[in-house]
Amino acid sequence: MKLLLLGKNGQVGWELQRALAPLGEVIALDRHSGDGLTGDLSNLDGLSDTIHKLKPDVIINAAAHTAVDKAESEPELAHIINAQASEVMATAAATIGAWLVHYSTDYVFDGSGEQRRLETDATAPLGVYGATKLEGEQLIQKSGCKHLIFRTSWVYAARGNNFAKTMLRLAQERDSLNVINDQIGAPTGAELIADVTAHAIRVAMQCEDVSGLYHLVAQGETSWFDYARMVLAFAEEAGIELKVKPDAVGAIPTSAYPTPAKRPNNSRLSIEKLEQTFNLTMPAWQLGVTRMLTETLGK
Repeated sequence: MKLLLLGKNGQVGWELQRALAPLGEVIALDRHSGDGLTGDLSNLDGLSDTIHKLKPDVIINAAAHTAVDKAESEPELAHIINAQASEVMATAAATIGAWLVHYSTDYVFDGSGEQRRLETDATAPLGVYGATKLEGEQLIQKSGCKHLIFRTSWVYAARGNNFAKTMLRLAQERDSLNVINDQIGAPTGAELIADVTAHAIRVAMQCEDVSGLYHLVAQGETSWFDYARMVLAFAEEAGIELKVKPDAVGAIPTSAYPTPAKRPNNSRLSIEKLEQTFNLTMPAWQLGVTRMLTETLGK
C-alpha cells in the first residue's frame, strides 16, 4: 500500500510518520519537498499534480492553516489552505480511487451549551478558521471520494510547543499566573490521533462502509485552568522549582483575555460513533498528558 502524508513536520504529521510506517510505503511531504512533488497546500495545481503523479492508495492530510487568530487577518490564505486544497485533494482522490484522511476541528461549532456534540449536530463556526475548516469538510463530502474526516480538539504533542510547556515556563518565570476556566474540552495527544488514524485506515481498507465523519478526542473533559493545575502539580511532584504553585493559579473567564478570534467555550465532542465503528476504547485525557509530561521533564 502506498500512503501520501502531507504536513509531515506538524504535531500530528510527525506522529503519523511513525504510526503509518507498518501499513506500507509512506511518502511524507511538507511545503518544501522537492523532486517535482509538493506538500504546499497553497499551491493547488502542484498539489493536484503531486497526487496524480504518485497515485497513492491513501492520502493523509495533516497540514492546515491552524493559526486561529492569524486567520482573521488573512482569510484568503486560510480559505485556500483549509477549503480549496481540501477540494483539490478530494477531487484527485475520487479520480484515482484513493482514500482521503483529513483532520478538522471543534471550531466548526459555536461552543454553546454543555452537551457533547455529535457528528450530526448543527455547525456554526465563530471565526474564519472554523468556517474554512467546515467548508473543507463539506467539499470533501461533496466530492464523492472515500474519506475519513476526524474532528479533534486541544491537540498537543511532546515535540514542539504546547499548552503544558507554556504553563511550566510561565510558572517558573512569573510571580502570578491566571488561566481561563470557562472553556471545556479534552486535551488530545498527537500520538493518540496518529495511532487511531492508522487503525482506522486498516479497517477502511477492508470495509468501505466506514467512510464518513468522526469525532476523535480523548475521553473525559477539563478546563484550561484545571489542565494547568494538573501540569504544575505533576511538575512539583517531579521536583521542578515553581514560582507559582498549582493552588496559586488564578481562574479567569474568557472575557478577561480577548483574542482576535473567538474561542468556543464548549469543545466537548462525542466519541461514541468512533468507538463503535472502529471497535475502540479511547483513553482518558490524563493518561496522554502524563506520558507527555514524563517525556518532557525526563522523569
